[in-house]
Amino acid sequence: MPTGGKKLEMETDTFDLIVIGAGPAGLASAIKAKESGIEKIMIIERGEYLGGLLDQCIHTGFGLQYFKEDLTGPEYARRFIEKMRDLRINVLLESMVLRIESDKKVTFSNKKGIHRFNAKSIILAMGCRERPRESLRIPGTRPSGIFSAGTAQRYVNVDGYIPGREFVILGSGDVGMIMGRRLSIEGAEVKAVVEILPWIGGLIRNEVQCLRDFNIPLYLSHTVCQIHGRNRVSGVTIAEVDGNSNPIAGTEKKIDCDTLLISAGLIPENELSRSAGIKIDPVTKGPIVNEILETSTAGIFACGNVLHVHDLVDNVTLEAEKAGINAAAYVTKGNTPLKQIGLKAGENIRYIVPQSISGKENVTIYLRVKEPRKKAEIKVGNIFKKAERVVVPSQMIDLRLTVKEFGMLEYDTHELIISCQSEGD
Repeated sequence: MPTGGKKLEMETDTFDLIVIGAGPAGLASAIKAKESGIEKIMIIERGEYLGGLLDQCIHTGFGLQYFKEDLTGPEYARRFIEKMRDLRINVLLESMVLRIESDKKVTFSNKKGIHRFNAKSIILAMGCRERPRESLRIPGTRPSGIFSAGTAQRYVNVDGYIPGREFVILGSGDVGMIMGRRLSIEGAEVKAVVEILPWIGGLIRNEVQCLRDFNIPLYLSHTVCQIHGRNRVSGVTIAEVDGNSNPIAGTEKKIDCDTLLISAGLIPENELSRSAGIKIDPVTKGPIVNEILETSTAGIFACGNVLHVHDLVDNVTLEAEKAGINAAAYVTKGNTPLKQIGLKAGENIRYIVPQSISGKENVTIYLRVKEPRKKAEIKVGNIFKKAERVVVPSQMIDLRLTVKEFGMLEYDTHELIISCQSEGD
């Protein structure tokens, strides 16, 4: 029996909307779609509970933008879970989507077998996963004591188990820095956070609150070049890197530790998207979407960390609500394709989402820069510019453009270049 709804006829049911994933993006998009007028909605979640990874994020900092309150991850998730149940939105837990077909048939498996639903629209909200050690090509054996930062977070915050006593953290992603603080509070010693780039990979507030406030050493432009130990990690060797991220001979330093945490970035979960033939952006690793968050397949939308990795769950929620509204409009009004203007990354721009716009309605454009700049100016063609005191790759920038700015476009405009220049360029 699904959560919140009636008994289902597994092979014959057709839904107005199927949402894949019950994390913050999936819940918010389903709620907003229901509030926008469509009735028959199904959320399919491979995990055993709602809310995604928020249940293991027991630190505060959630909801500052969306609720204007400082909440923990479980508190933030609970508000959407309760609302979803009030709206009687169907959910299937412990159900793994295996395939999405071009006619929006969704095949999934669970304890009862393999089943198929028909959908009028689909929202992809599968989230992201951590980059594993194997992708970093670190020499050494395969001892115990190597964990992703997210796995360690679950051990400590959910299971009540500290996986070591002396830690080195490779990568300065937000989860890694937050775990540095969490482990210190629990009495473990965090000997170093090692980052291969010349700047941190997460939010500046986490560098201040999690590393500086707890006196955790941060090594920028460094990497782990050797893992020591056979049965259990006994230490790591770190070294400074050159401009090509290669270790510099003579800069090696060994740090004794029994645990290495990997916090080296997140990857959107898009195996389903690729198998469905949806076009993927080579930089974001998420679907290519237009301003209504519709993918290259009409009626299939994407939002949250499966689209591009966000800094804040509040932004995930706002983006997901937009996907929910537009999926509902697709079901009730049909597809209304508009002329699309491509958005192209120019100077110092790493990626842009959405990748195209119509110029017919207000739109928020999200982007990240390639490298830090001070006294920067973001330009969208010759129609919009925004001054920024500082820009850094780890903090997403949003540009809110209105129809007024688009009114300056020439009729035959097919592409807008977005660039980031600093004073003196």
